[in-house]
Amino acid sequence: MGNVGNMTIVVTGATGAIGRRLVDRLTAAGEMPRIASREPSKLRARWPDLHAVELDVLRPATIGPALEGVSTAYYLVHSMESAAQGNFKQRDAEGASLFGEAALDAGVKRVIYLGGLGDDDDDLSEHLESRHETGRILAETGPPLLEFRASMVVSAESASFTMLTDLVKRLPAMVVPRWVDTPSQPIAIDDVLSYLVAGLDTPLEPGRSIVEIGGPDVTSYRHMIETVAAERGRDPLIVGVPLLSLSLSSQWVGLVTSVSPALARPLIEGMTTPMVVRGDEARRRFPDIVPMPFVEALRRALAEA
Repeated sequence: MGNVGNMTIVVTGATGAIGRRLVDRLTAAGEMPRIASREPSKLRARWPDLHAVELDVLRPATIGPALEGVSTAYYLVHSMESAAQGNFKQRDAEGASLFGEAALDAGVKRVIYLGGLGDDDDDLSEHLESRHETGRILAETGPPLLEFRASMVVSAESASFTMLTDLVKRLPAMVVPRWVDTPSQPIAIDDVLSYLVAGLDTPLEPGRSIVEIGGPDVTSYRHMIETVAAERGRDPLIVGVPLLSLSLSSQWVGLVTSVSPALARPLIEGMTTPMVVRGDEARRRFPDIVPMPFVEALRRALAEA
């Protein structure tokens, strides 16, 4: 079991890109977190010394046993594609409700959740709206919630980062829609993990504590494309087409990158909303965490790709 003092930790979504790295970060710090996913056999193969359990947030019978004796739960579960299993927004809402209720019943003291940036008063994309709704449901149904909100996570395993690097790698010229100029504040995966770990100890208000996190650079997808190109010694021609629809954009990305159109669409929809940090809550709560610039985060991710 994983303990910080007398704290037992569970990491849900431990097979995901962020979940895997979080488990590694916790174990490197001497912790032994419980690890949970729908396929615990994969977890046991990677971390044979940890306690791996089955947890499917849409199957209530698996949630309670996975949370037994847990005081802190990381909630790193979400859907990105409206695929055969139905609408992702509906699935995320149902999963958050079932998890929150089970966590409260199990005596969990706090839930730490990673969602997405974006002003609740803006016209959010369906994906970002779902991320925010998941946080709201977790807080309303479960224990006190610490909700981190981030823009693009710069990581070799990130779908949005893969989309970015594939465009530069494969195209000498590209026609881009207006969403490439939307303000964004990407953050390095290492800094996200630092916040997630630091969230174990920060005091929480009853209900929902929202902390917006980001790197020091407010940029755009266009500038990120140009920065990747410069790092790779390329100089692609970028031509803007303001009326290129989301549907056509998704199909275009699916054709020229390794990201499927079904996954590209919610990513692109999210890029139509400004995703920038609006306050200093992260700096106030976690003064020792100084996020790295985008160029440094980019170089680390490219070295891993």
